Amino acid sequence: MNEETRIQPEMLLFLSLLIFCVPLGGDTSPITCYNDQGDAVDWFYMYKLPKEHEKSPHRGEMYLLLERGSEGWTKGKETVNDTTGALGRTVGQLYSQGQSTEVAYILYNDQRPPQDVGNGWSGNSNGGHTKGVVLLDKNQGFWLVHSTPHFPPVRQAGQYSYPSSGVINGQNFICVTYPLDRFQTIGEQLQINQPNVYDCDVPESLASLVPALAAVCGKKHPSAHTVPRMKPVSNRSVTLTSKDGTKFISFAKGSSFDQDLYHSWVAPSLRSDLLVQFWIRSSGILPSDCSLGWKVLDITLINPGQTFTFKASQDHSKWAVSPKQAGAGGGWVCVGDINRNKAEERRGGGTVCLQDPVVWKAYRTAALECEACAGGTIQC
Repeated sequence: MNEETRIQPEMLLFLSLLIFCVPLGGDTSPITCYNDQGDAVDWFYMYKLPKEHEKSPHRGEMYLLLERGSEGWTKGKETVNDTTGALGRTVGQLYSQGQSTEVAYILYNDQRPPQDVGNGWSGNSNGGHTKGVVLLDKNQGFWLVHSTPHFPPVRQAGQYSYPSSGVINGQNFICVTYPLDRFQTIGEQLQINQPNVYDCDVPESLASLVPALAAVCGKKHPSAHTVPRMKPVSNRSVTLTSKDGTKFISFAKGSSFDQDLYHSWVAPSLRSDLLVQFWIRSSGILPSDCSLGWKVLDITLINPGQTFTFKASQDHSKWAVSPKQAGAGGGWVCVGDINRNKAEERRGGGTVCLQDPVVWKAYRTAALECEACAGGTIQC
């Protein structure tokens, strides 16, 4: 064998690695939350910054990211409209999956995307004020809870995109990767939330494994009439353990709860005061409340990740943070989809809470000023 045809040791090593690293039978990438680098992650938080004051050619599309194992907020490498950013990579899995692939998905939003015009749902104030994405296969998937109107596009749109309506104001996202057996419970939580589902599919092969999700899909599922629905429940909290073992608490309320989510339920349940950020540019806003033994203060001024300072009126996010840490486990952070106002006391919605020192510090330092219970503004 001459020098040209002899296989060098380096080439043998490369071929061996290629054989062992390339999956058989096509792409076997898991359905999961992804970070900016394209790595599968157990969970992430994303803070989409508001457009005003942001000094960037992509004003209103920049974001901060916090994933498991990080030390705090990091600046997003892309934009929320980019398919190679964390949000685009994660939600983009819905459009990259072949139509014949056995995946289940639920897209829900109280403000449907424009591509859904004529799909039979006009949207109204009777359903839940709740927004999110559920995507899974027979092994695992993710649940993304967020605050962005008209997001994401229907699957038939064929590709991921971020709506222009979500650019001006700040927005929040929490993505958690769960094993298959958690999605029945997630479906039950969504049933309580009474979401406005505008696109969904739960194949027969998955409907028997996650019947609650099939029920949420409702009329869009061919065997919806055979799937049992939960008995009406006004509110329920459950612990949801992520794929890698992080424990989250999901709070879900329906219209019959008829009370403020944060002051009447989340604060007493966590046994903690709360600082709450929500959309204040609507009627019937609930003021800060120090009754019932817990202080729930409305945030008025925000600065996440030491980026720039903006008012709560520029932020459409819905999140809450405890003013103090609760021992070695850290303080509480809750990210959800419902506001503090009179109308939304009578609507479904919820929040997902985590006790973690790094996540707590990231959100706690973002809350600069709050409304005092007696009126006026105080340092949070």
